[in-house]
Amino acid sequence: MNCAMKFDREKAWILGARRCPSPNCDPRPEECGIDLVVLHGISLPPGEFGNAYVEAFFCNRLDPDIDPYFSEISHLSVSAHLYVRRDGELVQFVPFSHRAWHAGESVFCGRERCNDFSIGIELEGSDDLPYEEAQYRRLISVLKLLMKAWPEITLNRITGHSDIAPGRKTDPGPAFDWSRVRAELA
Repeated sequence: MNCAMKFDREKAWILGARRCPSPNCDPRPEECGIDLVVLHGISLPPGEFGNAYVEAFFCNRLDPDIDPYFSEISHLSVSAHLYVRRDGELVQFVPFSHRAWHAGESVFCGRERCNDFSIGIELEGSDDLPYEEAQYRRLISVLKLLMKAWPEITLNRITGHSDIAPGRKTDPGPAFDWSRVRAELA
């Protein structure tokens, strides 16, 4: 796993991340800078790992006939900027210059529409299962890179989906080790 990641010239893509472009994005509002990272947890079907369903979901290719849960979500248009698989592989769906559709109805420090000013990172996981060592290593490396590129992203501007959409979302969940992430970024 290469921990010395870099951006391309336009700071739109992380070099070394596997690209899987999603149509579920649009340009950020001109007045919005990037000053927030939102961490998520996802598995499709819920609790299952190591397949290509999350990528299919973010690229509008999820077959609703494969699993009953997929018929409930396959019509949704969602994405994230980055996806960290259980083995630490990094997949990028949306360039940072664009708004990924990851937060939904959300508020951070009184500001609504978190997609406008945030970077969304999905971790392959679920609320109640521990995340993998490889994921934490990759996530820490990515967060350091993002904090260097956008100094407005500080420790207190890295949050969970549950924090910006309380009552609606619970991810990345109680199994996520926030104290470890904060200690390694301090």
